[in-house]
Amino acid sequence: MGDTRGVSSTLSASAAPPSPLQAARALAPSIRAAADEIEKARELPRSLFNAIADAGLFHLAVPRDIGGGEIDFPTYVQVIEEIGKADASTGWAVNQGATFATYAARIAPGVAREVWIDTPRNVVANSPAPTAKAIRVDGGYRVSGRQGFSTGCRHASWIAAHATAIDNGEVRLREGKPEARYCLLPVAQAELLDTWNTRGMRGTGTHHFEVKDVFVPEERTFFPKGAPQVSGGARYKIPTGLSFAAGDGAVALGVARSCLDAFFELAGAKTPGYTTNLLRAQPTVQVTVGQAEATLRSGRAFLMEAVGAIWDEAVATGEVSMERRATLRVAATHAIRLAAQIVDSVYGAAGATAAFEGNLIQRHFQDIHVITQHVQGRLSHYETVGQYWLGLPIDESHL
Repeated sequence: MGDTRGVSSTLSASAAPPSPLQAARALAPSIRAAADEIEKARELPRSLFNAIADAGLFHLAVPRDIGGGEIDFPTYVQVIEEIGKADASTGWAVNQGATFATYAARIAPGVAREVWIDTPRNVVANSPAPTAKAIRVDGGYRVSGRQGFSTGCRHASWIAAHATAIDNGEVRLREGKPEARYCLLPVAQAELLDTWNTRGMRGTGTHHFEVKDVFVPEERTFFPKGAPQVSGGARYKIPTGLSFAAGDGAVALGVARSCLDAFFELAGAKTPGYTTNLLRAQPTVQVTVGQAEATLRSGRAFLMEAVGAIWDEAVATGEVSMERRATLRVAATHAIRLAAQIVDSVYGAAGATAAFEGNLIQRHFQDIHVITQHVQGRLSHYETVGQYWLGLPIDESHL
């Protein structure tokens, strides 16, 4: 739950600020109501973005001593799940912005406050691959490059260009590999490119951007991996990639739950063609629902168990073991894959009704199949974790 230590014990429960989970549930009806607009505009409406930001949901994982929420990891994942139930794109956008903000624990506190806290609605959009170039100059870097998959960039205040460091015309090496850095720059210094034309998850606004010879001071750059923690507690012991994965898995589970709920309503109202009974009266539909519920609840239980275990270990020891990392990796991937199976089964059972644009089940079908294409849903994660459990060498960067 959220930190309430600053709230007087004499205040009534009704006077206490809402917890992050309560805030997410309170926003859910507005998010659902805006879903068509989100889909059409390929971004969150400004009023909705402002409401989410004002509720502090983009800053849930910013260190408390900088001014953020720094809530516990299990509660964070539940918050993302609740938003994902209301709209997949919104849940994804919040998870991307909030999880990237964990890097605030790894840069100078003054810089972190400037980027995330001094303006309460500040959000940082990023890019996963270091396809830009950061040329070393006095005091910092000159950054150039076109970068892809920058979720929420149209609402971002800052852009994190992901660049390979160049020193004296040569790629700088770090631990034997090309050195990559995130370089934080105001969004006005980047050109946002309209490239996110998809059949699902349209509202994430995951466009490309381009940066042309922008100076970024040294203090606004940091390593994606291996940067020392300078503020915050146990939350920042959990690898950022796994934090993204857990949130993405929670969004997928939220989509599956919403899809099932939409199907329950349909099954109680629709009489399929060439039949005389409601859809829910068909034995095959009843089996589909039973299996879908079992699949959803088991996948959710595994994800929440893995999230809780890695959090408990981080709190107790200040570290997270490879065992916990491997378990969370496979639990998050499995959640995405199971969610897709559930949506597919419901889509098939719904018949032609679900084929039409504007039908909620159709939207869930499109959304979940974009989620499965993301790096967090790759089938190769099963292979990596299988190798680990078999005692084989693994690429630990995926964990």
